[in-house]
Amino acid sequence: MLDRKKYSDYYQTSLGNIRNFGDGLLVQRISLTAFFPAYNDQHTIESIVRTAAEEIRKITDDFEVLVVDDGSKDGSAAILDRLAAELSFLRVIHHERNLGYGAALISGFANARKDLIFYTDGDGQYDVREMHNLLALLKPNVDLVNGYKVKRADAWYRILIGEAYRKAMRCVFRLQIRDVDCDFRLFRRYVFETISLESRSGVICVEMAKKFERAGFRMAEVPVSHYPRLHGRSEFFRVRHLVYTFRGLVKVWWNLVVSHRLPVWMSIAAKKS
Repeated sequence: MLDRKKYSDYYQTSLGNIRNFGDGLLVQRISLTAFFPAYNDQHTIESIVRTAAEEIRKITDDFEVLVVDDGSKDGSAAILDRLAAELSFLRVIHHERNLGYGAALISGFANARKDLIFYTDGDGQYDVREMHNLLALLKPNVDLVNGYKVKRADAWYRILIGEAYRKAMRCVFRLQIRDVDCDFRLFRRYVFETISLESRSGVICVEMAKKFERAGFRMAEVPVSHYPRLHGRSEFFRVRHLVYTFRGLVKVWWNLVVSHRLPVWMSIAAKKS
């Protein structure tokens, strides 16, 4: 469980001074890493990097943008290297080959240098300008803010599968989170000093949610927009990826749900025998 006393200084200082400014919030003296995992996102990643920097400058000058290129086969790597040479706030990490979505997230979280970490995908299906909505809910007693899609902008069958997946994950893993696969999140960096992540695939989202809840982190949730994918294709619905994901889910379910209940079940069985 989270040691509140250990992290009391974070609650008092991580967001610095917060005061009302018109109808919104002006947040001062924060430090923020904006992190984007990317795979074959040559059509969107430059715009996302530049837009993120523009938005963050409205609230702080203590920031960095971090992109993990997970072995892209298109022109993403070259674009990112060009941007890194131009933009002093940008750092790029290249995976020599595609290691998986979870591996990209693990690399990003491990290499973030600021007190707050915002991340979303590099494919442009979320609007990075909505990061302000997450920041507004990161009160001193909140450890992380998770987005949930107002309306999923995908083909009808993906919407149905996605809804079934979310409901199944909430049931099987006993999750409180509203939208486990909404990759639009803001964390205080210390959460990753408390938990460690292992999943290399998209299963990492379920692993994160379960471990955050078990650690006692307090979460706020906010609606976010979701847009159609205009370039490339999702890897999720390929047969090989589905099999890999299923195996990963079984492993996480066993480690985080079943193994923790075995002593209880065995104790009950022993009493009945």
